[in-house]
Amino acid sequence: MASISDNTARAYNDLVEINETGAKGYQEAAEGATSPQLKSQLSQFSQQRAQFASELKQQARQFGINTEAGNTVEGVVADAAAAVHRGWINIKSAITGQDDNAILGECETGDKVALEAYEQALKAEGLPVEAKSIIQKQHGEILAAKNQITSLKH
Repeated sequence: MASISDNTARAYNDLVEINETGAKGYQEAAEGATSPQLKSQLSQFSQQRAQFASELKQQARQFGINTEAGNTVEGVVADAAAAVHRGWINIKSAITGQDDNAILGECETGDKVALEAYEQALKAEGLPVEAKSIIQKQHGEILAAKNQITSLKH
């Protein structure tokens, strides 16, 4: 097994946190949405992000990376920002009477942050080919979700 760099470990830890936060954020968005179809779609995105986190954790374990104990400074900052973001979903839906477009806007912002984290992870030095492959695949699916959210907004 190749030696895993700190950058690779940090990338896994950050992406697991981003996806766990995304799963929670999408679930909260689904609970705040008024349209049954939108509730269903947001719940599916929540499940997708939970699956992404699970895939990343499983692959990280194969490389000897413990994502459970990986509270990097970057991860803590990302988690704090994500908590603020989830709070905005709750605040905005309360203020706007659970306006679906406002909720979609917050989901779009969350996906933008996730995409940036994935792009940063793909730049990590020493990223194994297997890691790059799963990260690129998930990035593509998050981009597709963001595009779908954007189209639902209009």
